[in-house]
Amino acid sequence: MKEELKEKNLLDIPREGSIVDGKIVGKGRAAAFVDLGPFGTGIIRGREFQASKDELKDLEDGDTVTIKIVSLDSEGGYVECSRIQAKKDMAWGDLEKKKETGEPLTVKIEGANKGGLLTKISGIPSFIPSSQLSSENYPRVEGGDSSKVLKELQKFIGSEMEVRILDLSKENEKIILSEKVKEMEEKQLSLDAYKEGDVVDGEVTGIVDFGAFVRFDDGIEGLIHISEMDWSLVESPHDILKEGEKVKAKIIKIQDGKVFLSLKALKEDPWKKIEKDYKEGDVIKGSVSKFVSFGAFVEIEEGIQGLCHISEFQTREKMEEVLEIGKTYDFKILSIDASDHRLSLRVVEK
Repeated sequence: MKEELKEKNLLDIPREGSIVDGKIVGKGRAAAFVDLGPFGTGIIRGREFQASKDELKDLEDGDTVTIKIVSLDSEGGYVECSRIQAKKDMAWGDLEKKKETGEPLTVKIEGANKGGLLTKISGIPSFIPSSQLSSENYPRVEGGDSSKVLKELQKFIGSEMEVRILDLSKENEKIILSEKVKEMEEKQLSLDAYKEGDVVDGEVTGIVDFGAFVRFDDGIEGLIHISEMDWSLVESPHDILKEGEKVKAKIIKIQDGKVFLSLKALKEDPWKKIEKDYKEGDVIKGSVSKFVSFGAFVEIEEGIQGLCHISEFQTREKMEEVLEIGKTYDFKILSIDASDHRLSLRVVEK
């Protein structure tokens, strides 16, 4: 067949993998025939015919059909064709354009796993990672328990969601979708009105083990990390904030469309005066607040925590024999670094 086409000396010779139009010229029980003009007759048969049978049965002789050339050398001198592959290739081309233009798509959620939501676009399996869900739909689960996350995600099965194509790979037949792209673009426009150092009024919309989410300016959401809640050591965000609580916070960073907030930045840094009040060698009183693998945290005054390093005791067992959480002891100051918020202590044993 290839040699015959070469002999015709035509410029627009179809190649294997080409998408072309032809006219139906006949159908049998297991095949359909397509007139490809000077290039001969195409055939759709076998599994390709079975996969397209419902669509092909509605076509009459003379109707135009778009097909993909699978092979120019085929049994009987026909050009082997595929309607299904043509539709897939055209679908991928359409999806590429939608990705480039950012055109929104409405999809129906068909399933969920621990990582996100499952759907299909043009029959192609597609995935919406949890990280690409809008702030309203993101599963905020205390401790990040995967079974609880899955339970929250399963609530979306059967519902429709507006998304945009974030990434796709025809080779791997993989499409990654994002629900939050539009939200991020809108948020970015609003964020342009803010800068680091601004103070905002907001409402706590969610609390997780690493911090709290705060919504302000009718839609912008920022994170207050647990380390930014207070100058004192915070064991749990729940000890400081409650969902629905109104708060005032300072913007400390805006990066890649994300906003990071701080409560403690609005309070006076207690470390600013520590070098005036204390010096190396002083013996002071402190209350043991927490044991960690590298030592014991000791509260000297509100907002000021020092560390009594594990090396002062050799082992954790020895440390827990000498110290007890909640009790007050005398400590000697070994070093002070107010700028780095570091205070090194040694217990004064009696």
